[in-house]
Amino acid sequence: MPDRVTRLQGLPPVVDRSCTVLVLGSMPGVQSLYKQEYYGNPRNHFWRLLYTLYGADAEPSDIYEERLEFALRHHVALWDVLASCERKGSLDADIRQPEANDFPAFFQAYPALQRVFFNGQAAERMYRKHVIPVLRAQGVGAKLRCATLPSTSPARTISFEAKLAMWRVLRS
Repeated sequence: MPDRVTRLQGLPPVVDRSCTVLVLGSMPGVQSLYKQEYYGNPRNHFWRLLYTLYGADAEPSDIYEERLEFALRHHVALWDVLASCERKGSLDADIRQPEANDFPAFFQAYPALQRVFFNGQAAERMYRKHVIPVLRAQGVGAKLRCATLPSTSPARTISFEAKLAMWRVLRS
């Protein structure tokens, strides 16, 4: 995993036609891109939060495909605001030359989506700057409800319990 500025490509969306909730990150971190897994850093709280929110008796599966199936079974889609960017390391603050994903086509392809939750403030800022103007210009996504949740990143120094309390809105 080189520690230099390079053009990074994001991951494809995890979604099916039954999804009503979309969780958006900004751009996967170094470990996630290396593993080609959403929230691939073992210290990231995302999977533990999702399993806890949806009443799983067990810890998140070690098998990535099973974690994805769990999300989809609960109608939760995963994606990132950015399709690509330049960045050294994993910090959102280091993102340069961002290119947004094609949200107009995505929202048209998945009309059951009702709510968008940003996994952290950086994802929300990037969405407002790079996506909202395109959606408005194309008349897409106007009925989606959006909310920002605290980042599940290990860089966000808030306890799991505090994050869980705020992430409960995902189920409401």
